[in-house]
Order: sequence, then structure tokens, then C-alpha cells
Amino acid sequence: MPYTEDRSTWFAGQGLWSHVPESDWKDWTWQLKNRLTTLEQLERHLTLTPGERAGCLFAKEKLALAITPYFFNLIDRHDPHCPIRKQVIPRGDEMVVSSGEMLDSLGEDEHSPVPGLIHRYPDRVLFLVTDRCAAYCRYCTRSRLVSNAQDYNFHPEYEQALRYIEAHPGIRDVLLSGGDPLLLSDKKLDHLLGRLRAIKHVEFIRIGSRIPVFLPQRITPELAEIFKKHGPVWMSIHVNHPKEATQELKDACERLSFAGVPLGNQSVLLRGVNDDADVMKALVHRLLRMRVRPYYIYQMDLITGGAHFKVDVRKGIEIIRALRGHTTGYAVPQYVIDAPGGGGKVPVNPDYVEQITDDEVVFRNFEGKQFRYPLKAAPVKENAGIVMPAEIHL
Repeated sequence: MPYTEDRSTWFAGQGLWSHVPESDWKDWTWQLKNRLTTLEQLERHLTLTPGERAGCLFAKEKLALAITPYFFNLIDRHDPHCPIRKQVIPRGDEMVVSSGEMLDSLGEDEHSPVPGLIHRYPDRVLFLVTDRCAAYCRYCTRSRLVSNAQDYNFHPEYEQALRYIEAHPGIRDVLLSGGDPLLLSDKKLDHLLGRLRAIKHVEFIRIGSRIPVFLPQRITPELAEIFKKHGPVWMSIHVNHPKEATQELKDACERLSFAGVPLGNQSVLLRGVNDDADVMKALVHRLLRMRVRPYYIYQMDLITGGAHFKVDVRKGIEIIRALRGHTTGYAVPQYVIDAPGGGGKVPVNPDYVEQITDDEVVFRNFEGKQFRYPLKAAPVKENAGIVMPAEIHL
């Protein structure tokens, strides 16, 4: 059945935690302290499938279980195939390692000159500032690192990383990631952003975060003021399904936007979650209504135990084809594969261009109609239907 969107609903409310004082519910530290982190806690609220139960028992060996009360409310507790449920509740499939899968699928460790800093592209670095998240996505690219379930013993060295950036004037772009940078305190974020702003050759500061989605309560007026103080700070959030686009997330995005933070979204194409053109169209439309520009759709990285999430690349191309021309261009993200082993992001697009010669480009539009664009300008015959003013002489 095609996915249909109720445009009037933004899924607000405390749900299972309606007994909790509103002041606690809106406190991001309360949300963190009351996360569901054990099998026993989950089973108080829903009936797990055998596969989910096995996954929860295995989680301590691969990637910890953690779900904020806020995000847990978005799960359909009666549907094992709920797209929100699939993203955060472990499954036994995570124990199956398939061919081609790797612990460090993007080759980040090979491009790390100092602990916590990845320098893969010439003009930009990825700065991993923590190994903790508010909740843990079961398809996480850095599952080897975040939550320390695999005993990776990641300890970011802020001063070493900052000195490396200072010593390399070719670095103009710094992306803060992790784990999730917004789990740092206001004081630490203020200090870190201030240090980066003081480096003259750093022009562009970005943050990659799923905190607005998992923990929108964290986007306080005080945090927004820090971003405003050090701006422009760009932020990529991570929404995969329209059900995640709640009133709380909308409010958080508006607070960030009004503080001058440009917002983009990065989705991961996931089987049974968003591998459907109608779902993706509903998602990108909601994002725009929240002041968020759809930026990337990622083909899922080749993490160990992730095969049950993998989508055929041809399906991703089909989704882009269903968006291009059928909705506003602002709503069409770029579909990319982050090349295994550290090759960087490679765009994957439908084949609109059929032929390029010295004379013309032959292509089809979103409707499949063929068009030709001439590359050589043939001179117009003199007076061929064109009336020149008398004072102009060719």
C-alpha cells in the first residue's frame, strides 16, 4: 500500500511517559538518564520478537542498546516491522557478518594523523569529539567505536587535533562528529567552537548530529546562542522516515534556524525503513517544512552485521528518479556511495544523458521525453526573420 502522509499531524506528546512532569520531559538530561538501555526495560513496554531478543543479548558485544523515552514513543509497539523500531532495537541479524563487510568500512583509521581526526580530503577534516550518542542506530558506520561495546578505547585528543588543524593551512573546513557532538556540555562546545574560529584558515565549521532527532530537548535557547555567537555553524541532521519529523523536531530546527544555523539532512537508505519513493517524498517534503534542506541519501556503508538493512543501488536510483521533476528541486537530495576503504563520496544518479557528441547533447527529461541541446552555435542567416535596428550594421 502506498505511503500516505497526514500533513496536519506532527506526532507530539509524552505517550508512555504522560505521568512524568512536563518540566522533566523537556529536560534533555532527564531524557538521557531515563534511556532504555536493557532488555528488561524494553520488555516492560513491548513484546520483542525472538530475533530482537537475540539482538539485545548480543548488543553488549557490538553496539550498545540505548533509546531515549522521546524517541521510543515513536515506535509502533505492535508492529515488528515499524520503521522506527528497526532503526534502534537490535536484531539477531547483527550477528551475521557477510562478505565485503568491514569494521572500518570507510578506512578512517588509515587517514587519522592524530587520535580523533580524519584527514581524507585535501581541504577538510572530520573531528570525532566523542564516542557517545543519545541513542544508537543499528546500522551505525562507526559501530566499532561508539558506545565502546567493542572495546575500541577511543579517546579524542582535542589539543592534538587542534594543533594539527592549526599547522595545516590547507584545512578550511572542519566537521565535528563522533558519536554525537551535541552531547558535549554547552561549556565544552563553546570552548571548542571558539578555538576553531580562532584559526584563521578555518572558514567553514560543520556539525553532524542526530541529537535533534533523538533528543530535541537538547536544542535549548542557550545552545542556540552558542551557535549564533560562533556562526555560521552549519549542521547536518539525520532523519530517515517521516514519522521522525515531529513537532518537537520542528521546534528544534526552527530554534537552530533562527540562530543562523543552516540545516541539511542526511538519510541512509535502509531496507524496510525508507526504500520506497512515497516514503522518501513524504520525508523530504516534511524536511523542507522544518527549514531543512535534503542533502544526501547514503547507500548504507559496509559495516559488519548490516546486510539485513542493505538496499539494491538500483532501488536508490529509482527513488531519485521518482523525485526529480516530480517535486521541487530543493527537495531532491544527492544519492551517494561512500566508497569502501576510504575512496570518498561518489554521486550515483539516474542516466538522463544518452549521448554527447561534438555537436549536441541528447538527453531525456523526468517524463522520459527526448531532447537535444546543441553545443555548436550555427550562424543565423542574414535577415532570416530578424529585423535589425537601422543604426546597427553587421
